[in-house]
Amino acid sequence: MTGGSTGTDTQEARARAEVAEVNAAAGPDPVRLGVLTPLTGPGDATAGELITRGARLGAEHVREHGGALGGRQIAFVLQNDQEGAAAETMQRSCVGGIAKLAVYDRVTAVLGQWHLRTAPYVAEVAEAFGVPLFVENGHNTLTAERRRTVFRTYLSVADRTPMMVEFAVKQDWRRVAVLAANTVFGLMCADTFQEVAERTGADLEFLRFDFDQETTTDVRDQLRRIVEWGPDVLFDSAVVRTNYMVINQAEEVGLLPGVPLMVAFPFPMRSADYWRLAGPAGNHVVWAATPFRPSWPGLTPIGRWFVDRYAARYGSFPPDNALNAFTDVTILARAVELAGSDDRDQVIAALESGTFDTWRGPVRFERGAEHWHHSPPDFMLMQYTEVGQTVDDAVIVHPPEVATGPYERPDRR
Repeated sequence: MTGGSTGTDTQEARARAEVAEVNAAAGPDPVRLGVLTPLTGPGDATAGELITRGARLGAEHVREHGGALGGRQIAFVLQNDQEGAAAETMQRSCVGGIAKLAVYDRVTAVLGQWHLRTAPYVAEVAEAFGVPLFVENGHNTLTAERRRTVFRTYLSVADRTPMMVEFAVKQDWRRVAVLAANTVFGLMCADTFQEVAERTGADLEFLRFDFDQETTTDVRDQLRRIVEWGPDVLFDSAVVRTNYMVINQAEEVGLLPGVPLMVAFPFPMRSADYWRLAGPAGNHVVWAATPFRPSWPGLTPIGRWFVDRYAARYGSFPPDNALNAFTDVTILARAVELAGSDDRDQVIAALESGTFDTWRGPVRFERGAEHWHHSPPDFMLMQYTEVGQTVDDAVIVHPPEVATGPYERPDRR
């Protein structure tokens, strides 16, 4: 149950091997779920592989806890949402993928959408075909548009940005330098930060430069202009590769490590990669994160099962995209059980009426004014204060009621 090409040792090949193991154990008449996620370029194939890992562990958890509908197991149809994207566009590729899953494969539901630039198109097609869709990203409007079929368990850009603005004001930062990649995520984070500041009357002044995510390799000129401007904080609204480009080149021009650094994408959570690629210049970074980490006392039994199984299988603490996929698969299995059927309409009704056990406790998908079919986790701002810290060592600096320590300025010695 796959769609796409394979290599010998690629993200796609490894993801397909994960799905093959799930499907080999699924038995007759499984509940079929689609995983529509990037497995090759130009998309983020690493994210797609991690999402597939989480989905696999979700299927394993369901199997080890009795299955659904009298013991039926989960099987996946894995669709690379980048298939053909190099020759056409990511959006066309994704639309073709969701249509195939809905009409040809006739899956009960779909999960795995990672890219903000493709998810709105996938959501529109899912709505047209009546397919329940779980998205794994923070796009501002996906659930706010109040579609019948779209669900989310992750926080949006709109959820996290007000806290970041509030923190900037609390630190008495006034001049905010922004470097934003021209992806949907990069621009949405930068735009939302400025919109929230204006809407709340925050006394912030911005100097902003946008750049092309795919082709840009040098932002030193922009950073030198930022140095001349004299910012109170650098807001890095890039995406992974260019996040590190910004940090490295900001160090070269003398902006870091002396100026506070706040990042839109929570890439510091991958601490081993972060310190290897950012180096000491990345110390004192601040980012928004959920409470999910090894030492968090609120982890539920299903959350602990996932953390332990992921560590045993892959040798590390699971990242949030794997966690989200695991959560979505287990929720869908429970919804099928509550519905007494894998019929799409009945599963949607069960998702709207049921309560679902997750890593952080029970969640519901209400048609709320603020969060429609969207149950975001709590979140906070974290900071590294020593080079080499893991995410478990990071200090929670905001909001005050959950802070584990004070914010430490980078110029403190």
